[in-house]
Amino acid sequence: LQQQAEQTCRQLVRTQEEHEHLLQAAVEQAEGLEHSLRNAEAVLAERAAQLKDAQAQLSRNKLLIEELRGENRRFAMALQAAELKQKSMEEKNQLLEEQASALKQLIGKITPASLSG
Repeated sequence: LQQQAEQTCRQLVRTQEEHEHLLQAAVEQAEGLEHSLRNAEAVLAERAAQLKDAQAQLSRNKLLIEELRGENRRFAMALQAAELKQKSMEEKNQLLEEQASALKQLIGKITPASLSG
């Protein structure tokens, strides 16, 4: 009975040692997983910060685009006004040229008549 008790005791000790090794391996594995989790969280936080920065830059770019569109509309209106003014000036210039031509013809008719008279 004593031998059986000693054998059972040795078996219990071996089983306890195996359990301690398994527990130690599980603890090491858990620590490794925890380390991996911390690394993944750090990478995730960095990516989130990058995305936040990119989103802020995108918002600034959208505002810039809207400002440029407004400026472009103002330039288009100014160009259209300048084109209308230029057309008006060309029409006035044409009218003045026609009047100048008519005056030249009139002077041309009057001058010979006044010289002979």
